[in-house]
Amino acid sequence: MLTGQFALVVAALFSGAALYINVAEQPARLGLDDRSLLAEWKPAYKRGTVMQAPMAIVGFLLGLAAWWQTGHIGWAIGGLLMVANWPVTLFAIMPINNRLMATDPAAAGPESRAMIKRWGSLHAARTALGFAASLAFLWASLA
Repeated sequence: MLTGQFALVVAALFSGAALYINVAEQPARLGLDDRSLLAEWKPAYKRGTVMQAPMAIVGFLLGLAAWWQTGHIGWAIGGLLMVANWPVTLFAIMPINNRLMATDPAAAGPESRAMIKRWGSLHAARTALGFAASLAFLWASLA
């Protein structure tokens, strides 16, 4: 089933990108001084949003389409896990994003550093949702 396999690929790509942010990009940027940290975080966040937000929606839609085609609940679960990234982002992460985006890098300091650390912890939830969706899609693929 091609639709389901595309859903799995999208979820795996989303998960890999999210994991990269948590294990490589975020630790590397935390080694910067406060001003450089915020200056690096801003464009990286914008680029990540352009990539990951659509992938969450596409994974959701492909998962639902595969569920509709096969009736296997794993596709629906995976799709719902993918789209769960949106409310997590909007309600948990977006308030921090907005504060960081409104902060001038020249005004960066311990508070902005603490927010970026918190952002990284919250982003780990997105990573976990992506991997959970990938596992649900893999389970449905093997059925």
